[in-house]
Amino acid sequence: MIRVAIVEDNQVLAKSMEQLFAQTDDIRCVASIKNLLNVVSTFQKAKPDIVIMDIGLPDISGIEGVRTLKSNFDNMQILMFTVFDDDDKIFEAIREGASGYLLKKSRPQEIIDAIRDLNQGGSPMSPSVARRVIQFFQAGPPLKEEDYQLTTREKEILFALVDGLSYKKIADKYYLSVHTIRKHISNIYEKLHVHSKSQAVAKVLHGNKGK
Repeated sequence: MIRVAIVEDNQVLAKSMEQLFAQTDDIRCVASIKNLLNVVSTFQKAKPDIVIMDIGLPDISGIEGVRTLKSNFDNMQILMFTVFDDDDKIFEAIREGASGYLLKKSRPQEIIDAIRDLNQGGSPMSPSVARRVIQFFQAGPPLKEEDYQLTTREKEILFALVDGLSYKKIADKYYLSVHTIRKHISNIYEKLHVHSKSQAVAKVLHGNKGK
């Protein structure tokens, strides 16, 4: 059972998502809150695996919420669910630790699929958001081997993670076992001096600025 929490100030939308999850066999909504004022204590009790979070929240923004949650819950996965599709919001959310980014125009089944994909190690993104991430890579300088010492295969796997593929899908794409993919990812984390997928993506996207 995937334990999900909702952070959304639009109560009609929040209730719709609660009803959507109630219709699944493998997703359970364990908390639904409209702001982040007591988020740490609330989630310590609810223990969600995945948090679906809006950005435009009252008092404390969703991006600040990502920073707060990642500093208090190491293994919690955060899926941004927002109307904002500009580069600044997308990359700031990823840099702070978000593992997925869906736009609110997503269909109900896309939300369900994103939660399941995130739970399996993927990084789900709305197609237009994924395209922005890819364009960012294509427009920016290439990875420098002298900086990161990544092999060609490791770069391929890192880009596949950015593209939102799960470990199994990456394994299928390159005709490798999931165990081998995990070993490659472990090597990537070590070379980039990070401890999670979101940190690895952020480090490459931002060239280690401010770190």
